[in-house]
Amino acid sequence: MTCTRLVGFNMYCPALASWWRTACLLVALCLLQGSFPTHARATALELRDDLLSIEAWSAVTVLPDPTGTLLVNDVLAELARFQPPPGTSGTLGVRAEPVWVRIPVTVPVASNGLWVLDIDYPVLQRIEVYLAADGHVTQQATLGSLQPYTQRPLRSRTHALPLTMLPGHAYELLLRVETRGAMVLPITLNKPTTWHSKALNEQMLQGILTGLALCLLIYSLAQWLNLRDVLFIQYALLITGSLLFSLHLFGLGTQYLWRDMPWMELHAASLAALTATCGSFLFISQALAGDRPRSKLLRSMRGGAVLCVVLAALYALDLLSTRAVTGIVSILGLVPALMGIPGAVRRARLGDPVGSTLLLAWLVYFLATATVIGVIQGWVPVNFWTLHSFQFGATLDMLLFMRVLGLRTKALRLEALDANRERDVMRSLAHTDPLTGLPNRRGLNISLASALSRCSAEKMLAVYVMDLDGFKPVNDQHGHDVGDELLVAVTRRLQGHVRQSDLVARLGGDEFVVMAGQLQSLQQAQELGHKLLDAFRSPFSLNNVQVEIGLTIGYAIAPHDSTDAIGLLKLADAAMYSGKQGGKFCLRRNTGDLALSSA
Repeated sequence: MTCTRLVGFNMYCPALASWWRTACLLVALCLLQGSFPTHARATALELRDDLLSIEAWSAVTVLPDPTGTLLVNDVLAELARFQPPPGTSGTLGVRAEPVWVRIPVTVPVASNGLWVLDIDYPVLQRIEVYLAADGHVTQQATLGSLQPYTQRPLRSRTHALPLTMLPGHAYELLLRVETRGAMVLPITLNKPTTWHSKALNEQMLQGILTGLALCLLIYSLAQWLNLRDVLFIQYALLITGSLLFSLHLFGLGTQYLWRDMPWMELHAASLAALTATCGSFLFISQALAGDRPRSKLLRSMRGGAVLCVVLAALYALDLLSTRAVTGIVSILGLVPALMGIPGAVRRARLGDPVGSTLLLAWLVYFLATATVIGVIQGWVPVNFWTLHSFQFGATLDMLLFMRVLGLRTKALRLEALDANRERDVMRSLAHTDPLTGLPNRRGLNISLASALSRCSAEKMLAVYVMDLDGFKPVNDQHGHDVGDELLVAVTRRLQGHVRQSDLVARLGGDEFVVMAGQLQSLQQAQELGHKLLDAFRSPFSLNNVQVEIGLTIGYAIAPHDSTDAIGLLKLADAAMYSGKQGGKFCLRRNTGDLALSSA
């Protein structure tokens, strides 16, 4: 997100800076002022070998070149015209015209005269370097992001040039800087070993931050493939734009990705900013209004994302100028956050961590952007922290947005658990008797079909269909409440007299079924039936009412009597009916003969 503001101010958009001025000055005055030395009258830098690295800004003077016609000989003849730079250390702000920078240096007799000039702002487009002594140029080179990488004196991400000077001499180091963006000039003179060490440290830092961004990108893509949640691919788009802009700003893109590709060097910043802005529109809208697919916020934000895609296509085809695109992006980059703030505040007030996380991310975004714009405009001094404020802020933003993804994943998981629980409840209602909690006819059929597939002559399955004797008089005399309580008591008694592996079901009314598997003999099946009968010889005590009921049981055995679930139940039911007709409170087995006689 920060890159969408930075790219605009970095490329001729000073008209938009007015409303940011107060915020940036407050950041600069409250956090940075007093931490850096003020600019004094320029004096020559003494390049002592024991100093290893020297900040050059204390010796810098500048000479604007509005017409762009000054040559090095003209400048050497007019050194008195150079003036101390306005503003703060390390930056000349946004300038349309070329600027000459003068750094007088002296080389002690004890020095070996070997130094490396380093300008650690890779997006400067053209830097002409002249080293002069006694009015004559002794060394010159052309640096800048638009110069072929393979032709750089030192192939590094920054603009670096090895200087060779004679001990005991004084030199004028002259730089002609020309760029379409901000003239941020963190200039240092370093001993070669020190420069290599600093370059290595910076490469390690960039590697860590870039690696973190790539890990977040890969994670988001993997989660999208796994969950198919569009929020993850939108986050990937956002982080891709931010990562590409960071690679461009810190020179890693030129160093590793688009080496010797001037078109990419000119277009990378704006295309990356448009990509990040498009991702911001989609991500923020989905995070805040994803559960309301027809919300006005979602439609408006998607319209902004489409606009970014159109602008990117036109810019890639060079139908829009860089100045026009950066001006548009400077305004457009703020829109997702501004549109999202009311929704985020609303969620934060409701205790939703998504809202508070987004608000914290936007606060980080504001502070990082204000610092970077302050550097670009020349209001804030350049040092390690201010120069890297964009990258650090963008990284923290990405981590905060990752928290939003984590919260979204947690919400999806909870929704899935709720859906599973609801499915289980519906399944239970469909397969369970609501009064007793026993499986109903549908639940029994499923269990019976499964058990029949495992039964054999050595592991038989018995199905007992039973009907209560005398239940209707109890129900009529004492009421349905007592009748229901009796059915629950019958359930408990049946469950107490069967094995844990056996199943008790209620088919409806006062009709129950017991399914017993893993029986090794017909005698064992008969004994279990008698055990169930004996369980009903004692009365039931219900709310100070004692009732006596009996039980009539008919049973069939698989695979001897039948191997079909429906057939087995019919045989057992016919046996139970026969027992009812023959005097009740008895146990009968149906081997098929009863069914034939009934037919």
